[in-house]
Amino acid sequence: MSRTIKLNVIIVTLLMGLLSANFVNGQDREKYELHSMMIYNFLKYIQWPETANSGQFVIGVMGDDDVYNTLSTWYGDKERQGKVLRVKKITSATDAADCQLVYIGRSSSDMFDAVQQSVLDNPTLIITDKNGLGQKGSGINFKIVNNRLKFELNQNALNASKLKVSSQLAAMAIVI
Repeated sequence: MSRTIKLNVIIVTLLMGLLSANFVNGQDREKYELHSMMIYNFLKYIQWPETANSGQFVIGVMGDDDVYNTLSTWYGDKERQGKVLRVKKITSATDAADCQLVYIGRSSSDMFDAVQQSVLDNPTLIITDKNGLGQKGSGINFKIVNNRLKFELNQNALNASKLKVSSQLAAMAIVI
């Protein structure tokens, strides 16, 4: 294993440990802040096809104003790997069609099927926050296990979306 990969594994492991500890303590970070940080960090470990690469990377947020506001404030309009991150609030499934990543908050989880249909042929990562949506086809689904924030990774859904996931991310996930 190269030195860079080893360093990345160590950094990701430390980050996930800190995120889990913060969630358990509940004092340092709110759940929406943890989700926002994790969403941003997932970008480092997922590769989109070259055809999906334009000058900006669009993150759509549906049903969670706190995650939307946090992502916008912390990461919106920042450059990352030659692209400008744009965070937009989406209110309908058709709004998701031009996003590379869609986060569906718990309160909008009933829109999952419609969003999934809207991005069906696109290289779009769908991230959700409700039990059962990982098995239903969400690429990543947040989940609480033993009072710790974890995430499920649906490799089949990611493959269908033409997204490649690093082995470091898969090693930290509950693979379904």
